[in-house]
Amino acid sequence: MVQTKPVLSTQKFLQQAEEISESRGKRMTPIRKQVLAIIVADDRCMKAYEILEAMQKDFPSSKPATVYRALEFLETEGFIHRLDALNGWTACNDLDIHGHDHNLLIVCTKCGLVAEVDAPEVSHKLQALISQTGFKQNSAQTEIRATCVKCTNTND
Repeated sequence: MVQTKPVLSTQKFLQQAEEISESRGKRMTPIRKQVLAIIVADDRCMKAYEILEAMQKDFPSSKPATVYRALEFLETEGFIHRLDALNGWTACNDLDIHGHDHNLLIVCTKCGLVAEVDAPEVSHKLQALISQTGFKQNSAQTEIRATCVKCTNTND
C-alpha cells in the first residue's frame, strides 16, 4: 500500500526541515515550524483556516496572512504540497535536500487523505497526451481525485 503520511515522526520531520532550510540559507521561524507541525501531524489535506484555528492555540494573535506567508514558504521549500483539488495543503512524504517532484497526488475528496505516488511511466504518458492536445503542463505534479478505502467502506 502507498504511504499516506510522512515516514518520520513529527519531531524528526521538523528537525530535518530545519536542517534543510539552514543549508539553503533560510530560516525556519517558530511560526513556520508550528504551521509545519500542524500539517505533518495530520495525514489529510488541511485548509488554511483549519491551520489558523490550530495555530491560535499556541499563537493566539495569529492572523490568516501569517498562516498564508508560512504556507508559501513551506511550499516553496518543498516541505508541503498545495492541493488544488481541495484547496489545502499536506506534508511532503520524503524530504530531501536535493528536491523532488511527486508525479501523482491521490486525494480523497471526502476526508482529505492524501497518497503520494512516484509513477514516472504514468507521468510521461500524461505529458505526451497533454502535448498532443497542444497544451503545456504547468506543474510536475498531477492530482487525482478519488475516494479512499475507509470512505468507500463507510458508504456501503
